[in-house]
Amino acid sequence: MANDHRFHEIHAHTHGSQCGHTAVLHEGHLDYLHEGHLHHPHGDHYDEHVIAVSPQNPEECKQVSCACSGHTSCQHEQIPHGDHMDYLVNGRLHHVHGNHCDDHGPVEVR
Repeated sequence: MANDHRFHEIHAHTHGSQCGHTAVLHEGHLDYLHEGHLHHPHGDHYDEHVIAVSPQNPEECKQVSCACSGHTSCQHEQIPHGDHMDYLVNGRLHHVHGNHCDDHGPVEVR
């Protein structure tokens, strides 16, 4: 797996099919998007995962039309991608870049 083993602090919330958080298929398993983190249940804790920069999810300037002006006051969730944060918009990663958004590729939302 491309991710190192980073732990998220313990919290009372249990992620699963009924928790209400967005589930994302990531490297063959489900992670749960929670407050800008991708949580992967692992025994008695959660691992922090990141969508890797890859041909499917590049880190390039590919301008996309976006109705949100900078994503500062919209309802789109933040999602970690490479060494930065993107926004999840209709199953795609949007990265704020100056006065536009870049398309950083698809993710599979379940």
